[in-house]
Amino acid sequence: MDSAAPTPTALDDVRVLDLAGEIGVYCARLLADLGADVVRIEPPEGDPLRRLGPFYHDEPDVNKGLLHFIMNTSKRGITLNLEHPDGQELFRRLVATADVVVESFEPGYLEELGLGYEELREINPRLIMTSITPFGQTGPYRHLRATNIVGDALGGLMYVSGNPEDPPLMSAANQGYYLAGMQGSVATLTALFHRDMTGEGQHADISMEEAVALSVQPQAMFWPGRRESPGRFGYGQRTSNVPIYASSFYPCKDGWITGLGTQARNWPDMVAWLQDEGVAEDLGDPHYLEEQVRVANATHIQDILSRFAASRTMEELANGGQGHHLFLFPAFSVKDIVHDVHLKQRNFFVKVPHPELDEEITYPGAPYGLTETPWRIARRAPLLGEHNHEVYVQELGIPPQKLALLRTAGAI
Repeated sequence: MDSAAPTPTALDDVRVLDLAGEIGVYCARLLADLGADVVRIEPPEGDPLRRLGPFYHDEPDVNKGLLHFIMNTSKRGITLNLEHPDGQELFRRLVATADVVVESFEPGYLEELGLGYEELREINPRLIMTSITPFGQTGPYRHLRATNIVGDALGGLMYVSGNPEDPPLMSAANQGYYLAGMQGSVATLTALFHRDMTGEGQHADISMEEAVALSVQPQAMFWPGRRESPGRFGYGQRTSNVPIYASSFYPCKDGWITGLGTQARNWPDMVAWLQDEGVAEDLGDPHYLEEQVRVANATHIQDILSRFAASRTMEELANGGQGHHLFLFPAFSVKDIVHDVHLKQRNFFVKVPHPELDEEITYPGAPYGLTETPWRIARRAPLLGEHNHEVYVQELGIPPQKLALLRTAGAI
């Protein structure tokens, strides 16, 4: 291979049409950073995501939303009115050039426009459509609307989040939406693999409720396996009916740490660490090797661990735990994450040029490492309608004069 040739990407031969709203936009972003040519399709006034803050330098603007920035890296952007007859015809022409359509409309909406999967596959039999909705395309809830908090609740995440004596807590940063997007990307990649082998496209149906439920699978398995419900653990070491007491938060000198626990597989290593530090007290006694003894003495064990954690910093505890084969996790603030030594050494954060702002902005980097086809951010998120001329004129062959008429008519 020519050493000067550009590094190939995993999806550099895939084109994606991205119609998704907030519940599914992360799916197309994951595909874009894998190298797919993702064309973000927005209504002429712009996707509502652009109007959600915070904004760059606190300046509300459809081209300065930070959520828009992070969810649309590596994509191109065009405007298109799917409810306009000319806009529908343009979309059909785009579908003929595409491999994947990602959408998150209410089930039946695209069918009403004549743009459902069955209609589009007549244009492009190899097409994959990934539909990401709150409750999927079928079933009694399919037409119900739901935001992230509903996905968290019905998917079970809120059931296990918070202290047992308090109301349940919603996950931070709209995890329900992102879990749905992640499952959508996995389904899309699987469908692409299937198509490569068979030549067949297919319709992937993603439910946010089910995606969230998958994230709490370890807790969910208590019922079919033991007919017990773990409930919310909170900061404590166990619930009244299930002997789970290994995951707990402890305050330390400069924050909080989690991972100090009493599970059987971790107990000997943790006790050895405490003994090395001279703070094990009586925990080296062999009778603590029995689970029921640790459960009966959970408060005593917690007191020892609390005193130990309070005497150390987050970094000291994380490094010490790692040295003793334990997973300890500091509860980082955003500032802590940005300055984390481990992430800096791995060159996790990347600078993305924003010529329109005359600045480079720091973004989170690769969520995984691929040696032959590395992940990358190809470009910053598109300005509203930035690639209309490129896509419509240069690629679809629409004359510039006609494009101007389509814009005036409200089709783009």
